[in-house]
Amino acid sequence: MTNGAGGIAHGYPHLETARAAITALYRRLSADGIRSYAPAVAPADVAFSDLDDLHLGTQRVARALVQQLRLPDARVIVSFREMTHAANVELTAGPEYFIELNNRFRTHRRDIGAALAHEITHVLLHRLGLAFPGTRDNEILTDTATTYLGAGWLLLDAYREDRDSSQKLGYLTPEEFGYVLAKRALVFDEDPRIWFTSPQGYTSYTKGRELALHDERRPPLTTAGWAGRRRYAKDRGHALANPPGSAPPSSDSPSSPSPYAFERLPDGPRVSFPCPTCFQRIRIPVRGRIRARCGLCGTVLDCDT
Repeated sequence: MTNGAGGIAHGYPHLETARAAITALYRRLSADGIRSYAPAVAPADVAFSDLDDLHLGTQRVARALVQQLRLPDARVIVSFREMTHAANVELTAGPEYFIELNNRFRTHRRDIGAALAHEITHVLLHRLGLAFPGTRDNEILTDTATTYLGAGWLLLDAYREDRDSSQKLGYLTPEEFGYVLAKRALVFDEDPRIWFTSPQGYTSYTKGRELALHDERRPPLTTAGWAGRRRYAKDRGHALANPPGSAPPSSDSPSSPSPYAFERLPDGPRVSFPCPTCFQRIRIPVRGRIRARCGLCGTVLDCDT
């Protein structure tokens, strides 16, 4: 796990990979499996004061995160040493896993939970056999899984930035952490804003939440706004009146997932679009108002095709 010190990137450069990670989690765990990760880890369970014994407190927080991530038989042994990165985990067959934390956490104890959450999620993904190719994408998968499964709000709360110093743990940007956390909040009906101690983390969550809510208001969903509906109607007319491939896909935002696409079939035209919950593509007939159910996450969507 990276320290994230120095210049901190912002925006949504890893958004497509994070969305792919959410899809991968639903495919591996199922919708029911995802729902078993409610509620998120409570702030009281991972609180760490300067008065706590360093090693006993660290083991206590690690146990709470093991329970949150549904690893009941995983024993995590934590040590501290000088290192470049914030933390590192040794992935073995188990049941014992060895995590090393940067020595700076000896005096920055409030962020120990964040560092452990990421590393213990590595253990979970290792056991699930779930990985993305390449170090960068695999770390984004880990950040996304940590957040979506209820422990990653700690990573966003560890983000702090001012004129003189900065800190961020993980590979996602603060806004991307906020986005993934908001996607979880919509599914689990949570309000993580009450958990933040970092003002910058709170602000990043609100920014990410705006984009997450935008996903819920894109055509052909009936919740789409007037401008989106007008653009959709124009694209639909062009796609169905012209040869296939003559119209480029439409997109209403640089950070939008793959947009809707039309196809003409013998039994009538169809439109495909990403589910706003899990990003699995849904394919339905173009015939006005229709209710669709995502086959992956089970979300029921009211559409106007």
